[in-house]
Parts: sequence; C-alpha cells; structure tokens
Amino acid sequence: MQLLKRLYNWVLHWANTPYGTPALFLLAFAESSFFPIPPDVLLIALSLSIPKKAFKYAAVCTVGSVLGGAFGYLLGWQFWEIAKGILFKYIDPAGFEMVRHYFIKYEAWAVSIAGFTPVPYKVFTISAGFMRADFLVFFIASLLSRGARFFIVSFLIYRFGPSIRTFIDRYFNLLTYVFTSLLIGGFIIIKYIL
Repeated sequence: MQLLKRLYNWVLHWANTPYGTPALFLLAFAESSFFPIPPDVLLIALSLSIPKKAFKYAAVCTVGSVLGGAFGYLLGWQFWEIAKGILFKYIDPAGFEMVRHYFIKYEAWAVSIAGFTPVPYKVFTISAGFMRADFLVFFIASLLSRGARFFIVSFLIYRFGPSIRTFIDRYFNLLTYVFTSLLIGGFIIIKYIL
C-alpha cells in the first residue's frame, strides 16, 4: 500500500513540471498495459492547473491510453505463442474455446466497460490479444470508452473548476458504475423497442 501511495504522489508531481503533458501521455500508455496508477490522477491535476487546456489534456490522455491498449493487445497476442503449449496441458482446449467464443461475442461490451469504469482496462487489453479478438472492434471500443471517460472528467473540471475535484475523487467509481448501468440499460431498452 505504501508503494502505491508513493507511485500516486510521483504521478502527481508531474503536474508541477514543464513535462506534465508528455508524462500524461506516457502514464496513459503505461496504465493501459501494465502500470497500476490510472491517468485520471494526472489528468485532473493538469486540467485544474490550466482549465483552458482541459480538453487538450483529455485528448492526449485518450491517445496515450488507446495506443497503450494496442500495446497490451500485442503483449497478449505474443503471450499466446509462449503460453498455449503450457495452457493446454492444464485446460481442456474445448473449454478454452468456449471462453474465447464468449469473450469475442461480447468483446465490444467487455472492452467498453473496462475502458470506461475502474475495472482494470489492462486486463482486457491483454486478454483481447490473448483471445485473438478482432483488433478493429477492440480499437474502436477502446477509443470511444477511454475518450468518453477522459473527456467527461475534463468537461467537469472545465465547467465547475476546483470544486469538482473532491466530488470526482469521492464518487468516481460510483458515478462510472451508474453511467455504465444506464448506458447498458439504454441499449437493452432500444433492443426491445426496435
């Protein structure tokens, strides 16, 4: 826990340097495939420091995150070549194919939910590559969900200023779950109406 706190503070310190924007890009990239601290921390700090640039920071964060997700996908793809021989010694190939079938069937939903909510996105980026999921579907779902997440945070800071930071910090997880539930509910209602 102490290590995570130190990493959190290290991430925040970049907001007070001239390298805040490149650090945001690199953090968003790394978090999508292996780093534990979400880029929202630095995105919020940078957006609060210069609210006029909040949307620029959201764009940098989105691009870094989606490219990092593509890197995670590549890691999963490459890991398959190493792991498949070992995997099938312990797991029935038919069982694996069933899991893979469901992952691919719900790929856009799984990646979108992981990209928007506090669910670890990196797990889904690597899994998508490992499961040989459709990269275009993965990329579009990542772009839309990560972009929505970061642009909503930046919009709130741009609109409400520093007062919104406490609200975002306190209720971020709850808000993302509620928004995701409403989004899924909306799609289900549309499906039954049409």
